[in-house]
Amino acid sequence: MNGLMMNSALTVTSILRHAERVNGSTEIVSVTRDNPRHRYTYAESFARARQLANALASWELERGDRIATLAWNDYRHFETYYASACSGYVCHTINPRLFPEQLVYIINHAEDRYVFLDPDFMPLAEAIADQCPTVKAWVVLSSESHMPETSLANVLCYETLLQQFDSDFEWPELDEEEPCALCYTSGTTGNPKGVLYSHRSTLLHAYGAMMPDGISFSGHDVVLPIVPMFHVNAWGIPYSAPMAGAKIVFPGNKMGDGEVLAALINEEKVTKSAGVPTVWLALLAHLKSSGERIDSLKRIIVGGAACPLSVMEDLDHYGVESRVGWGMTETSPLGTVNASAEFRDSYSEEEFAKLRLKAGRPVFGVEVKIVDDADQELPWDGVTYGSLLVRGPWVCSGYFRMDKSDAHRADGWFETGDVATIDANGYVAITDRTKDVIKSGGEWISSIEVENIATDHPKVAEAAVIGQPHPKWSERPLLVVVRSSEGQDLTVEEMLAWFDGKIAKWWKPDAVEFVDELPHGATGKIQKMSLREQFKDYKFPEV
Repeated sequence: MNGLMMNSALTVTSILRHAERVNGSTEIVSVTRDNPRHRYTYAESFARARQLANALASWELERGDRIATLAWNDYRHFETYYASACSGYVCHTINPRLFPEQLVYIINHAEDRYVFLDPDFMPLAEAIADQCPTVKAWVVLSSESHMPETSLANVLCYETLLQQFDSDFEWPELDEEEPCALCYTSGTTGNPKGVLYSHRSTLLHAYGAMMPDGISFSGHDVVLPIVPMFHVNAWGIPYSAPMAGAKIVFPGNKMGDGEVLAALINEEKVTKSAGVPTVWLALLAHLKSSGERIDSLKRIIVGGAACPLSVMEDLDHYGVESRVGWGMTETSPLGTVNASAEFRDSYSEEEFAKLRLKAGRPVFGVEVKIVDDADQELPWDGVTYGSLLVRGPWVCSGYFRMDKSDAHRADGWFETGDVATIDANGYVAITDRTKDVIKSGGEWISSIEVENIATDHPKVAEAAVIGQPHPKWSERPLLVVVRSSEGQDLTVEEMLAWFDGKIAKWWKPDAVEFVDELPHGATGKIQKMSLREQFKDYKFPEV
């Protein structure tokens, strides 16, 4: 016997319809090249999405065809998200920071039919267009008066295209298991892999993100998504914010500009935001130099890379709660969120400092466990390390157009490639990537914990730890440091002394090397593979 309840399809179209009718007067504000403050409402946005849907319908497209984007966070990109997905196509967001050869591989592997791109990326498109035979046209997200000159063939102006069609469009009925979005992993090893999200998984992920201990949006919020819309769909914010009825403020290509971010926060009264640690460093640098405050901002979500404790404590000074989050392209990306600030008074400052650095607890919808090398589940004691596995309705079950994946287990679990501990309260602490773990004398050393302590030094701008061969201990940690602008006099001895009393003595790096910069990938993460290649012939001083 089944329950007597209606069975409505869980689709992105249902988010659009709800936001349009219930939250239609809520604003969307954007920074674009042709307008420093474009301003309109959800209702106006989705009317334009219907115009774009009519344009897509006039092209020779089939259900499930991929519509690609190379674009910043702004209102035109937002319209493309909904027009393509709600028409039965797949919105394929591409990271423009990838290497050209990776972009060519991704576009060809996805067989993208059209590419919608920001004018900033026109030179990039010109360089790869002749290697992308499936692309029928390149649509520039611009008005006619701001169209750049280009050598590209088959170029269309977005605003001119929309003017040819009206907003009378009937969205097709879609099955919730149909695909709506496609993102590729950053491809640190081998070719990038495609993760194909369904309407159902995307809507459920938006629900999970909105939970109080998650990203937590309401209709009273003003949300600034600094995390790019090409980085796992801006962590789902383009879906969860309209669902909640929150005002959206898109920073365009100014997402790394501390001065512009501060102005947007103060002028638009932003209450919540999300981004990687580097954007908060840029914002804090501006606030410290200008003396400005950001009093409307109450909470940020930090992800994509480990966040230094010093950044969180600096944000405390401005009355901003920092929530660390963990996830992957394969998890849509929300996996865990650290909302421990709610219990801050229950801990000493030292205990809370350690707790807030953890990745947090799984949101409902994501199951986690850790296993040993024999695939035996390990205890949640906060001490035992193991490989982190996840499963849930917004975790991918396989990769797009890939027959076999070693990461996808036969029992339905996905092996994340992270090494973690889980404590009795469910707090996950990511200690390493499986391929980056340092084993010294048979014992594991957490490179992330060592890096966090290193970056707390006032003279350190950035740091990374890699394992280097050692004749006695198999591996020992090497610390690679970028000095801050004020810390050019930092010495090896001073750096190593910083660790005294903060970690076990045998975790302390055996050596320090100073460099001008660390290698970063397309999403801003430190590329330890490149770092190991750089130091492949390195010998510890005492060896």
